[in-house]
Amino acid sequence: MSEGVTMRALAAGAAPRWRDLLSLCKPRVVAVMLVCSLVGMLLARPLPSPGAVFFGLLGIALAAGGAAAFNHVVDRRLDALMLRTASRPLASRRLSTPLALGWATLLSVAGIALLLWRVNALTAWLTLSSLIGYALVYTAFLKRATPQNIVIGGVAGAAPPLLGWTAVSGQLGPEPLLLMLIIFAWTPPHFWALAIHKRDEYARAQVPMLPVTHGEAFTRLQVWLYGWLTVAVTLLPFVIGMSGALYLVGVMILNARFMVWNWRVWRGRDQKAPLGAFWFSIRYLLGVFGVLLLDHYAMLWPT
Repeated sequence: MSEGVTMRALAAGAAPRWRDLLSLCKPRVVAVMLVCSLVGMLLARPLPSPGAVFFGLLGIALAAGGAAAFNHVVDRRLDALMLRTASRPLASRRLSTPLALGWATLLSVAGIALLLWRVNALTAWLTLSSLIGYALVYTAFLKRATPQNIVIGGVAGAAPPLLGWTAVSGQLGPEPLLLMLIIFAWTPPHFWALAIHKRDEYARAQVPMLPVTHGEAFTRLQVWLYGWLTVAVTLLPFVIGMSGALYLVGVMILNARFMVWNWRVWRGRDQKAPLGAFWFSIRYLLGVFGVLLLDHYAMLWPT
């Protein structure tokens, strides 16, 4: 009887720990990254090898989860000061730092090793560079050093479609770099909208986010201007012949809605606009890549 009770208690304790370990990987963020990686794969090859797709996505997912876990380790004291992140496993001390660090290392090494073994060296090294850029350069240094942290550190976060492309093609080219540029331009208006909404928390934690260092009015203007930059960049696939009229029509509709949200942020009259713009921007990015895929395959197999 006592052994049964003990086993149930151990199982009950193990389940929350595994959920906490999984949460360190930021599954929703990784899911968006994998969608972007898959877009790169499907644009690089009409019918990519199932093995390259499977092992490529798995390796990228493991490395991205490891990078996210490293982010939790580095930011654990900062997270404890912010309402949005205070309940995270390390900030609330549900998990120990050594355990989280070991988990992050295991995922990262496994992801890079899998890419080296079953995909190709180019993708493995690019993924490693992205991991270092996010987990160390951005999280450990840029985030606390400059209000331009999102702009500079955005390079690492923009890598998924490039990684997907190289995973199935084994080579670089202007097209995957353009996909990366779209995410790079999209990142500032996406994240600064959230930073406006969370300005007081960043100020309390002494993180030099743009609304804290330069004020909300300046940040709202930057969201508006970078929004237009994103619009311009999303038109480039049509300009260089990477896509056709279907993409142009679709992306113009998405851009119109995107800029309506950014305009509402810029005006500053709706206090809920920044958070609304943040959430819509995620759907916007997925929509841009989705219509790009639709156009690509429509051009390959015209009816």
